[in-house]
Amino acid sequence: MEDIQLLETIEKYLSGELSDQERTEFDVIRQKSADIDQMVVEHKLFLNQMETYAKRKNITHTSQQVFSNLLANGEWAPIEAVGVPNKVIQLWSKYKKVIAIAASFGGFFAIFTSIIVMYLSPSLNGSQLLQLSKAVEVIKKNQQVQGHLLNEVKTKVPENAKLISGGSGFLIDTKGYIITNAHVLKGDGAIVINSKGQELNARIIYSDVTNDLALLKIEDKDYKQPKTIPYAIRRKISDLGEEIFTLGFPRNDNDIVYGKGYLSAQTGYEGDSSSYQIQINANPGYSGAPIFNSNGELIGVISTRQKLAEGVAFAVKSTEIIDVVNALKGNEKTKDINIKLPKFTSSASSNRKSQLDNLKNFMYSVKSFN
Repeated sequence: MEDIQLLETIEKYLSGELSDQERTEFDVIRQKSADIDQMVVEHKLFLNQMETYAKRKNITHTSQQVFSNLLANGEWAPIEAVGVPNKVIQLWSKYKKVIAIAASFGGFFAIFTSIIVMYLSPSLNGSQLLQLSKAVEVIKKNQQVQGHLLNEVKTKVPENAKLISGGSGFLIDTKGYIITNAHVLKGDGAIVINSKGQELNARIIYSDVTNDLALLKIEDKDYKQPKTIPYAIRRKISDLGEEIFTLGFPRNDNDIVYGKGYLSAQTGYEGDSSSYQIQINANPGYSGAPIFNSNGELIGVISTRQKLAEGVAFAVKSTEIIDVVNALKGNEKTKDINIKLPKFTSSASSNRKSQLDNLKNFMYSVKSFN
């Protein structure tokens, strides 16, 4: 398929002009080709930015009418614009490739609009990602729904503690070691809640901000240690297009949510080799949730999603969990910690319902406080 034809197909795909059969066939192509999938994502971002600019333009037009009226009445003095032509020249040099694509769809106006959008929207250059931790307001609302008002009923959050953030996590060792995202633990203390709603005290053992992974340990007399963990930590790179699913806590603390999708790229945002790009609906609260393949192997940890691209999320690769455990051994303060990562998957031949019934017992909601 030639580039122009491909772009036209993507345009029709995003605008809903393809028939059901054509859309199904194109979805298959997206799953098989990471490059085409990325083109769809990028073009949707472009269209969203065009729409945003159009809204801004309408506001600007209205403002200009108001200013014109003020000027006519002598109530406003114009301010001379400085430096805009130079900015446009710099943007032309930097974004020639994107502008060329825009030209195939809209000619000169699209070119001009692309320049303005890129100038007005710094989100194109690095602030596209949204961390998926829970805001403290959501955590408190969930507590109210469940009747667990902070410091008013029995809770293991310390008295007068201030909740900071929350997310999801999962066991990697039967002794109570839990992996989550580093950005979930914005406070210096934490508790975890299992899928039955039971709160347990936990201690923050290690945090790797660079790879966005953190390690907790349940330290609570009410914790019942399981005999085994039913999923292996995958030590190899997963395949493009592989079916995936997750379990996390984007809603209430004991209301575990299942989601499914597929692995859309073997690298993450801007080619990050330590993460995957995945096609899945991921809401705040999914940070720290595990990603499993169809065999029940753990292949990654959900961390972020793209703000302006529906269903595009990113997951830290499972190999980074192994690196975290190795880093503990090389740290003077944590070298005595003995973590045995699970190496076998016991639910590979089970149907999805049986897998979920088993796996949910090893998933935890995480709350961080100061």
